[in-house]
Amino acid sequence: MIDAAGNAPEPAEREARAHGSGRRGMRLARFWTRAAGGRRSGSLTRRMIVIAAIWISILLGLGGYTLDRVLTSAITANFDGQLDYVLTAMIASSEIGPDGEVLFNRPPADQRFLEPYSGLYYQISGEGFDPFPSRSLWDRRLAVGPSHADDEVHFYDSEEFPMEKLRVAERDVRLPGSPVRWRFQVAQSRDILDEQIGVLRRTLVRSFGILGLGLVILAALQAVYGLWPLRRVRRAIAAIRSGRKSRVEERLPREIEPLTEELNALLEHNEKQAEEARRHAGNLAHALKTPLTVITNAATARSPDLADTVIREATTMRRQVDHHLARARAIGRRSSAQARSPVWPALEAVERAVSRLYENVTVDLAGSKAAAVRVERQDLDEMLGNLIENAAKYGGGRVFVTVKTTPDCVEVEVEDDGAGIPEAERASIFARGARLDTGKPGTGLGLAIVRDVATIYGGSVELEESEDLGGLLARLKLPIADGA
Repeated sequence: MIDAAGNAPEPAEREARAHGSGRRGMRLARFWTRAAGGRRSGSLTRRMIVIAAIWISILLGLGGYTLDRVLTSAITANFDGQLDYVLTAMIASSEIGPDGEVLFNRPPADQRFLEPYSGLYYQISGEGFDPFPSRSLWDRRLAVGPSHADDEVHFYDSEEFPMEKLRVAERDVRLPGSPVRWRFQVAQSRDILDEQIGVLRRTLVRSFGILGLGLVILAALQAVYGLWPLRRVRRAIAAIRSGRKSRVEERLPREIEPLTEELNALLEHNEKQAEEARRHAGNLAHALKTPLTVITNAATARSPDLADTVIREATTMRRQVDHHLARARAIGRRSSAQARSPVWPALEAVERAVSRLYENVTVDLAGSKAAAVRVERQDLDEMLGNLIENAAKYGGGRVFVTVKTTPDCVEVEVEDDGAGIPEAERASIFARGARLDTGKPGTGLGLAIVRDVATIYGGSVELEESEDLGGLLARLKLPIADGA
């Protein structure tokens, strides 16, 4: 189905249309898209700004609260210090009168004690005596709590007067010549103290708000500026995709360079794989052209041995296809860094197959049983099978396989007791279709497959003369797996 814009619907949308239509279908489409992992993870810049804003808010909140507590305590302590000073002056100027009452030998200097309801008050109370209040109290009296004795100055807040909160300082004193325990109290309206604390808090809120906004803006600028090289990378990738460039060539910060280096390496790897694919396709086409020509000519000439020709050339073509498929599989698996295959089980499997195929051949295995290579198991079987089968086919009946490990690679030596290969012809034997003994069945692609697959994995294969058996020695080297 094609939509109005000429586009085919996405699989998720087609699934939605299969279950319903309209809004319900679109909701289902969005659900399937999210379930398939199509939901975007959001902006990295926005994430960084949000995280910075949250962290700045928490830090400034905690810092502001702590600073508010400290400064509020300092303002309150200063306020209490003034009350303590007045209280101490009252006690110092107090004495006992003729009737046992308290008198001031000099009146308090602050004129607010004389003004009714001025907000500054004092009161002296003693058991058996009427309270001695300041004129500013007028018709009111300060409450005297009997529950505690304040030998030291005691400060507390009081709401005993309607519409006026008080800060009270009080202390119990025994004056000379009097057995009575007198309580001296000085009280002042909290309006001034609360106003100072309010001004402080408003200043803190404004200051920390401006500071927080500035820090968030700074974090936003830092995130945008810090992530700007990623936008340059995106533009470079777009240029590569459009064909204007082949590599990311811009100079970027050192933190981004590893990303661009890996990206360039990936592009180079893909180009090599594409080139290898084109080369293999050409080689396969070239390899199949000759057998197809032979079959075509035989069919055109109505050759009496057409059936034999078709079977022979079809076998050759199948071997060529197997060869190139093996190379293609190896190339596809080469990028797997986790490939790990133990050598000994592969050798045992090949030995059992060759022993059944060549009953008169003895295959002996020796060496490290713990060796492992960084090669896929199927490709390892392909290489070992070709080497051991060639040794069994062209040898005199004995094949000896040895596994050795070095710090960098695993060596598999395959020796036979056959006639061997002259040193001058060992290099040419790796060519596709090259065969020294044409009297035995085969296509001459075995060693070519071993060489190509080993090279793809970073290994190699060499032909030498066997010192022990006198025949050919094939030395296969493959990269050692980690932990082997």
